[in-house]
Amino acid sequence: MSASTIKAPPIGARRKPGELGDKIFQWMCVGAGGFVLILLGAIIVTLFLGGLPAFERFGAEFIWGTIWDPVEGQEEFGAGVAILGTVTSSVLAIIFAVPVAFGIAFFLTELSPPWLKRPIGTAIELLAAVPSIIYGMWGLFVVVPFVQMHIQFAFGDQLAAIPLIGFLFQSTNFAGTSLFSASIVLAIMILPFIAATMRDVFDQVPPVYKESAYGLGATRWEVMTGVVIPYTRISVVGGIMLGLGRALGETMAVTFVIGNANRIATSLFDSTTTIASVIAMEFPESLTGSLQQSALFAIGFLLFVISFFVLALSRYLLRPRLK
Repeated sequence: MSASTIKAPPIGARRKPGELGDKIFQWMCVGAGGFVLILLGAIIVTLFLGGLPAFERFGAEFIWGTIWDPVEGQEEFGAGVAILGTVTSSVLAIIFAVPVAFGIAFFLTELSPPWLKRPIGTAIELLAAVPSIIYGMWGLFVVVPFVQMHIQFAFGDQLAAIPLIGFLFQSTNFAGTSLFSASIVLAIMILPFIAATMRDVFDQVPPVYKESAYGLGATRWEVMTGVVIPYTRISVVGGIMLGLGRALGETMAVTFVIGNANRIATSLFDSTTTIASVIAMEFPESLTGSLQQSALFAIGFLLFVISFFVLALSRYLLRPRLK
């Protein structure tokens, strides 16, 4: 049969946009997107309504209050210590993780031989799949003794003698569970997210840019600092902020190694607590409808607000790349 004898189907038989199947698919997609907003709103409303009695009882002082006393008859709650511990441990984790993540990304994109890139890249991605409770157990039995014996006991007195910043290392807590230990475990947990982001955006730099710099006599370090980082800085900062958001909400791993003491850590080796660890430790024992449970809902709401702000900031930083 020749091509000239093939007849096109009648126009009326062709599918038109807007038919039933297209409308069903469209509404399914709209429903999926709307479901996310509804779920997010439901979580916010649930946390706020659950914490409303605590907010009404303690007012704005609840945010910076440092007393957390769940004893019946003496109930007084303040989220200040938990908020400070959450933010401090997360920021320290970022400080520890970012240089290592940068080194990994630099090695994979500029120095690694091709046969080694895949195994290291796979290992980094597998770190993200390890459950947080495993990190916590490993941190308790490996990181905590290491920090105690090889950092605090070995160098604590010398570090405490450093002018101006010595107080950061001077502590009477010798249990090993501390803000420093929690920050190290958190840094290891968020390392794969930041390293993978850096690796991916470093790979997206047009090769002609780097080749031009090499042609002008630039070293690898000069290419990285003068070409790659300026080209990818927005995405890199966005990836770091996403890692910070991950660290803010971590629960079980931090609960194992931070010490869970309701006091402000004046030293890196002091025990303290975080919002997530307070909720994990006390929520199962709180009575339904009690002021303690309401306070736990309230600090959960505050953690949601902090995490939402961090993630919103990361999306804002990534916005130019998403256009």
